[in-house]
Amino acid sequence: MRDVISTSNAPAAIGTYSQAIRSARTLYLSGQIGLDPKTMELAEGVEAQAHQVFKNLIAVIEAAGGKVQDLVKLNIFLTDLNDFAMINSIMAQYCPQPYPARAAVQVSALPKGALVEADGIAVLDNY
Repeated sequence: MRDVISTSNAPAAIGTYSQAIRSARTLYLSGQIGLDPKTMELAEGVEAQAHQVFKNLIAVIEAAGGKVQDLVKLNIFLTDLNDFAMINSIMAQYCPQPYPARAAVQVSALPKGALVEADGIAVLDNY
């Protein structure tokens, strides 16, 4: 059994994917870039995009009935790994300890010219 999770509080899918899929207690989150869900415009600069990425991920987790503390795995994709320290600082503002397991990698390009993207997996306590 699997359920499609969708919310207007995160950007609508811009391709052939769902914002998230819930299978039992596991929530698989599609990648989020720094798009404002109301305007579908990319935030200006990597710092603003990173904040929007976390807001978008949290909105999808909450739409599934979860909370950010349910996030167990996070993958972060950066077009410039020199932004790694700043991303760590921003992540700490949204994700309380214990932090989720995480990977952070540099990529050559992201959709819509984004500078950062993140996806993840959450295990929902209340489902």
